[in-house]
Amino acid sequence: MSLLPALPATRSLGAGAIPVSPIAWGMWRLAEDGRSATDAVALVHAALDAGITFLDTADIYGFDGSRGFGDAEALLGEVLAAEPGLRARIVLATKGGIRPPLPYDQSTEYIAEAIDASLRRLRLDTIDLWQVHRPDILAHPQEVARALDDAVAAGKVRELGVSNFTMPQIEALACFLGRPLAATQPEISPLRIDCFENGELDQAMRMNLVPLAWSPLGGGRLLAPERARDTAVAAELDRIAAEQGVSRSVAAYGWLMAHPAGIIPIVGSQSAGRIAEAAKALSMRWTRQDWYAVLVAARGERLP
Repeated sequence: MSLLPALPATRSLGAGAIPVSPIAWGMWRLAEDGRSATDAVALVHAALDAGITFLDTADIYGFDGSRGFGDAEALLGEVLAAEPGLRARIVLATKGGIRPPLPYDQSTEYIAEAIDASLRRLRLDTIDLWQVHRPDILAHPQEVARALDDAVAAGKVRELGVSNFTMPQIEALACFLGRPLAATQPEISPLRIDCFENGELDQAMRMNLVPLAWSPLGGGRLLAPERARDTAVAAELDRIAAEQGVSRSVAAYGWLMAHPAGIIPIVGSQSAGRIAEAAKALSMRWTRQDWYAVLVAARGERLP
């Protein structure tokens, strides 16, 4: 039985063709549990040692609803200040545009303010990929595009992306931008498969957007299934994982990565061991039969 193509060593991000690893590490929970800069350094090294060079964070990460936000970025900034050599080894993505308690603000003024604030917290001059975190319905896409183009022209941002945007919202923003968008970040997992059939990934391939999948383990439901559908998907992943000597979570990452759109799953674990384990997905090989078996389990019905 023929195998799907092997995964490339790197993916290409944006017009600048920035090489990124086919799997990313996310820092949503980096600033939780009193984690120190020393602890954070160890996690960054765990990712790099595993070949994961693409790091994703956001200004809202670490926000507990009472203090100002930016904790995860600030902690990563401490790491980069302590080991300046790390900067050249990573491709750094962050997000902005959520402004509690509004909740969203993508006015020209606020986007500029948010990017500058992220740069200060990260202690950097340039962000590799800056993404609009969630769409602001009250912001005209031309206004958003103007602020983003200004940030690129000023050298503060190299590439631009969006997160949680609908397909029409992506098209509208892209229409006004002076450069192509580089990435889109939707929720994708073996338990959230809408994008495989609703055109999102087709749009990504047409527009050369790198899809960054947040919550690739279904918010943890793949690891602790509760519903019949979750259990069925987990069973198919377990079968394939056993055949290839990996864990269920690794198989879930590998399933996403096998799609021709070049999906990059964002590993959310803050455990050095789990981060290193995730990289095993790079060596998985899939047959069409196995890949579709997971999709059928996720659909809960046969393909037409």
